[in-house]
Amino acid sequence: MHGKIKNIIFDFGDIFINLDKEAPLRGIHALDPGFVLDDNTLQTNEQYEKGEITTSDFVAHYLRKLSCEDENRLIDIWNSIILDLPEYRVEFLEALRSEHPYRLFLLSNTNALHMEQVIANTEASLYNRFRRSFEKFYLSHEIGYRKPNTDIYKFVLEENRLSAGETLFIDDLPENTRAAASLGIHTWNLIPGTEDVTELFNKNLPL
Repeated sequence: MHGKIKNIIFDFGDIFINLDKEAPLRGIHALDPGFVLDDNTLQTNEQYEKGEITTSDFVAHYLRKLSCEDENRLIDIWNSIILDLPEYRVEFLEALRSEHPYRLFLLSNTNALHMEQVIANTEASLYNRFRRSFEKFYLSHEIGYRKPNTDIYKFVLEENRLSAGETLFIDDLPENTRAAASLGIHTWNLIPGTEDVTELFNKNLPL
């Protein structure tokens, strides 16, 4: 049974950090207009997000598929999805942590190259403030699980002894919030460009 929320699990991309989700595909099509995101490439992307293959193996797959020899250009294209981390969202997170009793967690599908770009795009002090705001910082490529597989939510709940009915999960992808909801977790499927995480207390949630 759902109860009052005591724990909040946040996604990262398009919740806190801004993304341009179409940028990598635009860049790839500039290299190869005939590029198709086939099953093998989708599997490679998922393996990389789960830390099952190395960055070198991941980059090598795309270099072969695109008949490209410029590794740095390819990495720049892959990382073009990562934009900025607005300070006002970090300030909101800090206030949430200091003024309320919630346990705060981050749970992101990501990969080593994207996290390197996040750090490159963000002032060190701001990034450190962001990370310090969370009790735990879960990245898919470090823990070997990936949303929307329910194993990733069970892992976070069990490792931190959280009750699903006392936990809120915020993500921009409906498949991810549906999976969390199937376990009895409260959810907010935030719509980027229409809603902002700072509007949390405007939602009809038992906060």
